[in-house]
Amino acid sequence: MTGRIEVALPFWLDRPDEEALGVALSVREAGLDAVWIGEMATYDAFALATAIGHRTPGLALRVGPLAIGVRSPVALALGATSVASLTGSRVDIALGASSPAIVAGWHDRDWTHHAGVMRETIECLRSILAGARVDYGGRHVRSHGFRLRRAQPETRIAVGAFGPDMMRVAAQHADDVVLNLVPPPRVAEIRAAIDAHAAAADRPAPRLTVWVPVALNPGDAARMQVAAQLAAYLAPPGYGEMFSTLGFGDLVERARAGARRLELATTVPVELLDSVCALGSAERIAERLRAYHQAGADAVAVVPSTAEDPSGRATLNAIALQYNPNEEMDRDARQHPMPAGRPSRRPAQHL
Repeated sequence: MTGRIEVALPFWLDRPDEEALGVALSVREAGLDAVWIGEMATYDAFALATAIGHRTPGLALRVGPLAIGVRSPVALALGATSVASLTGSRVDIALGASSPAIVAGWHDRDWTHHAGVMRETIECLRSILAGARVDYGGRHVRSHGFRLRRAQPETRIAVGAFGPDMMRVAAQHADDVVLNLVPPPRVAEIRAAIDAHAAAADRPAPRLTVWVPVALNPGDAARMQVAAQLAAYLAPPGYGEMFSTLGFGDLVERARAGARRLELATTVPVELLDSVCALGSAERIAERLRAYHQAGADAVAVVPSTAEDPSGRATLNAIALQYNPNEEMDRDARQHPMPAGRPSRRPAQHL
């Protein structure tokens, strides 16, 4: 398998919150490239990233996507630089529009003008991360007088892009674009659009990362876990339209009419799971992830099912072995380091 393999913390609704730390440890054990730390109704993302950074030294941390309507550029910069300073980890930030239920409902903030707010947030945030004393007066975002004590110019900014306007902003202003729950053919379409928008702006195309739920040899519990989480994405704007184009408009209509998530989960067809997930044997998962890379993804962030595989340990180790046949020796070396002065049996490699 070629291309980067990363991991996104799953935050399964049927699992204990603390499993997030266990998944991060599994990522470190498997030797995969980075961990994405989103934010749901559990931990503050920056607090969790700090805990993970202390537990898994050297693991790259990508915090988000975080809702642009909830945190200001100053708050985002403070969060990222705090995690980097306190843990010594590489820290990147991902931003997204989120949903009306979270931004307007949970936080009582405005959920409009997504593309404009995103563009201005990125512009303002970049200047702060670069160490400048911010003096930004946009239509939607304004900040004056703040300056970081410790600049973090190497922090990359990713955008979770759904819809043509947000995709254009991401291609023209972000370092990375993040997609979630999309099939490989859609990745190829978005890759082409991103490249075209970036070329029009005379800048290098951003890196493209796709989040893909995975389950190794799933039984009924693992399939239901994935289906229940997917059901939560049927109604939100952007996701619903995409699922409708895939031929599952009836499910979207039921979700938007108020059907309960677990009720919807029992009717999610296997065809929908297979279209946006990677389920089955290690070989089948590797084949599926390869399809995403071949469609234009620079990285795939797998979201491991844990219903039958606590902390995703077996799943992530199996993926690592498919990704790098020498990983079994590497993992053994990490778990049982050689005493100082003795040669390691780990081969030189580049992940």
